[in-house]
Amino acid sequence: MANLKRSKQRECIKAFLATRTDHPTADTIYMNIRQEFPNISLGTVYRNLALLSDLGEIMKITTDGGADRFDGNATRHHHFICTKCHRVMDLDMPSIDGIMETAQQCCTGKIENYVTHFYGICGDCIDKN
Repeated sequence: MANLKRSKQRECIKAFLATRTDHPTADTIYMNIRQEFPNISLGTVYRNLALLSDLGEIMKITTDGGADRFDGNATRHHHFICTKCHRVMDLDMPSIDGIMETAQQCCTGKIENYVTHFYGICGDCIDKN
């Protein structure tokens, strides 16, 4: 890819995500970025999020039935996704990277990466019932 022109808006989005652990939606990011860039459009936020995700600088997390979430931590780590409220939480757990070797034994291609999400009902949703 050719050199990407620097964008203050894109840098602001990355900086905002770096301060968050709650995996905000594009709408949440947009509402916060507007404080610094009042004329930014939601479309610009979406385009920058897509670009940053494609470049591997952030992680896009798709939840069934909920809005996509974004994570400023692009290193390999795992998430728990609540199937009721669509909350996304980082899981602090031992490495399961050995799964790549197991998967490679079943694949004629070369496995280079993997993503793991765990689904269930979060403690807050359980407490509400």
